[in-house]
Amino acid sequence: MAQARIPRRKIAVYFAGELLKGKDITKQLAAYLVESKRTKEVSLLVRDIEAALLDRGVLYADVASSHKLSDDTLKSVTSYLQKSTSAKEVHLRTSIDETLLGGVKIDTPDKQLDNTIRHKLNQLTASKL
Repeated sequence: MAQARIPRRKIAVYFAGELLKGKDITKQLAAYLVESKRTKEVSLLVRDIEAALLDRGVLYADVASSHKLSDDTLKSVTSYLQKSTSAKEVHLRTSIDETLLGGVKIDTPDKQLDNTIRHKLNQLTASKL
């Protein structure tokens, strides 16, 4: 008899709990995805794990800018995210994308803030069409 498919959200809650216990879940998660033939769901599962972590007060956010952000700016972003979410703990993953031209783009499991010059120019162009 075939084993029942476990909902992705339930898997995410389990792995979020393991992460909060300080465990390295990489091998276990990869093995599960391969064994259950769900490797195509990896990015969705990562997003679900991040959402489950946010439910427990831990936020992982992707912050992109056109140049390296100063420590003060990163502290401001962290403070903003703590105030605008239920997160007690915030972890930032930063990246540089020169095509943004300036400003900052923040992605969290449930929101996106795009305050980049590229985004503003695109909005301006779209409003003129």
